[in-house]
Order: sequence, then structure tokens, then C-alpha cells
Amino acid sequence: MLERYHYYNYRAFSSLKPRITRRITMVGWMFGAAFLATGSMGIDTSNSLSYQTFALLGCILCTAVLGMRGRRLKMSVERTLPKFGSVGCRLNYEVTVRNNSRYTARGLNFYEKLPDPCPSFEEFALSREPYEHQRNWFDRSHRYYRWRWLLTRNVRVGARERVLPDIPASQSRTIHADMIPLRRGVLRLDGSVVARTDPFGLFRSLHSVTAPQNVLILPKLYNIPPFELPGSTRYQQGGVSLASSVGESEEFVSLREYRPGDPMRKMHWKSFAKAGKPIVKEFQDEFFVRHAMILDTFGDALHMDIFEEAVSVAASLAFSMQNHDTLLDLMFVGPQAYCFTTGRGLAHMQQMLEILASVQLCLDKKFEALEQSVLDHCSQVSGAICIFLQWDESRQRLVRILSSRGIPLRVFVITEGEVKLDPGPLADQPGNFRVLPVGKIGERLTQPLPAVGMEKVA
Repeated sequence: MLERYHYYNYRAFSSLKPRITRRITMVGWMFGAAFLATGSMGIDTSNSLSYQTFALLGCILCTAVLGMRGRRLKMSVERTLPKFGSVGCRLNYEVTVRNNSRYTARGLNFYEKLPDPCPSFEEFALSREPYEHQRNWFDRSHRYYRWRWLLTRNVRVGARERVLPDIPASQSRTIHADMIPLRRGVLRLDGSVVARTDPFGLFRSLHSVTAPQNVLILPKLYNIPPFELPGSTRYQQGGVSLASSVGESEEFVSLREYRPGDPMRKMHWKSFAKAGKPIVKEFQDEFFVRHAMILDTFGDALHMDIFEEAVSVAASLAFSMQNHDTLLDLMFVGPQAYCFTTGRGLAHMQQMLEILASVQLCLDKKFEALEQSVLDHCSQVSGAICIFLQWDESRQRLVRILSSRGIPLRVFVITEGEVKLDPGPLADQPGNFRVLPVGKIGERLTQPLPAVGMEKVA
């Protein structure tokens, strides 16, 4: 009951504050303060003339309120959004605002109706602010700092107001707008707001326009210099097609005459009919380089920022590898174990970035789920890139097993601060183990990766 009381109080205050600040301009706040000050000083009308100023300001405020409630706006909005955006990069687009009224609309401002950052009650009750246990008893019981932390974490985009030119009746105007995405994933814009200021510039009437539209925000990308990946070519049963389909197949090479023992399923019937003798299709097995990118998705609320950086590192590494003539398997665990393959015409890098934009932290499973999936798949890969949120015994055990099977590795561990970690199973290959502290990831990734452990051949 106490948690619900705090939740609904915080939510009501958080919802009321933007409504008031949007409707009252800075000049309006100054007029209101002057109105209260002159009213308090003009109580004694025989010794002070402040009541005259109080009356004048009161008339202006009443006229502004009545003017704001005059003619209602009738607007429609149409956006021209790009298909994708990226965290931290300005998203530019065009907005066309049409005036459906019978009079010219003046003094207009435009802003987007952004997603509500207020958390749900379940999120408020179950989430824990990082280091909340270090706060005093009063802060822990009232959970105000937890609420502020959740509000900050749930803000998905930053946008500013735009001034609209005067729009004559039944006409439209196009403006350039922009926003800066702060979180990856699907950004849902439910609508826009056109604000009109009263003649005195004190208050604004808000006209909401329903204009639902979505844009996918991709993870933040770091600039990574070219580097050599571990491993060499390895036999892939079924060839390239096996990487994107279920079942076995081979790569077609040519046609040749039938030999005793050739299976009938390889018979090329069109050539048989044309040549008058049995002709079969000849195949060959495929050898190529195939890498696995293992993304750690296991943690709790304390690892949220670390996880976001881990996704950005995975996206940056995958993007830098798009020109390599290799297959790349992205492996992670969500509601189930996933393995998405790109490269050599199977899928585009854009599709992998779209998947990374939707990856979520796995809170209800253990790391062993990912370990089992990787070990079942490791016989097909030439090398692996591991991106971990921690460097505990379970992660080290996976690295130890993969190394014992002759799979070259590069391991990246995302940490909250500057710490020194023992490479453990990679003690003999320190160049393949790298610690990336939050806040210095871009700087660390721009440092060249040493060519250590490249001599291992699958």
C-alpha cells in the first residue's frame, strides 16, 4: 500500500508539471509573480497604490485567459520520417502542418508528443536503483530517488519546440524538425502538439494532433579501426545455404555424365532429355570462414547501462566486419536462444542492426542457457568474439572450453569503471582480452587490436 501511495503521488506530480510548464510562458510566470506581489503589498489601499497595479495586472491576466479560450485550432500534421535513426545522432525530418480553420493562425509553436517516461507500477516496485542499498532509511522507504532514476532511464528521445510561421486558412507550411534519440528500439510517436500563444504572450492553448508513426532507433556505433579476425576457413556441411535454412545441401558446380552409384536425386532430367543419356548434377562441399559473436544478455538492473554499451560494442564490431568475406553468427539468449547469420549474401548488416536494436536484458535465465547454445554451435565456427557483462567463473568456463576446442577468441568485458581483470583462460593471449570501462569504450576501441592468437587454425 505504501508503494502504491508513493507511486501514484509521483506519477500525478510528474504528469502535472509538464502540463503547467507547457501552458504558461516565462512572461506569464513573471506576470503571475508580479500579480501576487502587488496584491500582497496593496492590501492597505489607504497607504499604498500597489492595488492599482494589482488591478491592471489582473485585467491583463483575465483578458489573456479569455483570449486563449477564443477560436479553437483545427490542425493536421504529417511527418516525413526516415526509416532508421541511431542513438546519439540527430534525426532530421520534415513536418507539414495544415490549417483547417477559416482564419489565419498566428503565434504558433510545434513540438512532438513524446512517449511518457513514467514507469509502470510493477517496474517501480520491482526495479532497484543502482546502489540504492547505500541510501539512508528515509530515502529507501520513500523511493523518490528510484522514481527519478526510472524517469531518466525511460526518456527515449530529446526534442525541442519549433516556431511555426503564420498559416493562412486552408493552407499548409513545412518546417524542418529534429530530435536526438537516447535509447535504441522502436520509437513510437503518438502525435504532435500545436501551441498558440495569446496576444499578451502569457498563456498558450494546446491543440493535440493524432499522428501515430514509428521509427527504429539503431544502437550507437563506435568508430573501430580495421582488425584481423581470429580463425581460418572451416568445412561447412551443406555449404552457405545451410547457414540460412534447415536441412543439408551442397554447392552446385557443373553437370557431368552419369556414373554407376550416383543417386537418382542428382539426376538433371532436362539435360537427360536433351542429350539422350543420363546427366547428373555435380556438387562440392564448401569451405569458408565463419565467426560467432556471443552477446551476453544476463544481468539485473545494475547492469542496464553496461548492457546498453555491450549492445553498442556488438553493433560496432558487426558493422566494421560487413566488408569481410565471412559469415557472422550473432548469438544471444532472450525468450529463447537466437542465432542470426549475416554475410556472403545471406542477410544484410542492416538486418543485424535491427535485431540488436530490439535485444533486451534477460532477467529470468542463467548464463548456462547461452553456454549450451554456443557449445552446440561451436563445431561450425572458425573463431568467436565474446562480449561479456561480467568476468565471473561461468564466463571464464565458457572461454576455457572454447579455447580447449581450438577456437581462437577475442573477449571484450564491459565494466562500470576502470578495473583490472585477470585474463584467466586467456593469460597466454593478453592481446585477445580487453576491458572496456563505460565512458571510455570509444577510446579503447580505437586502439589497434594486436594480432595475437591469429596463428590458431581450426
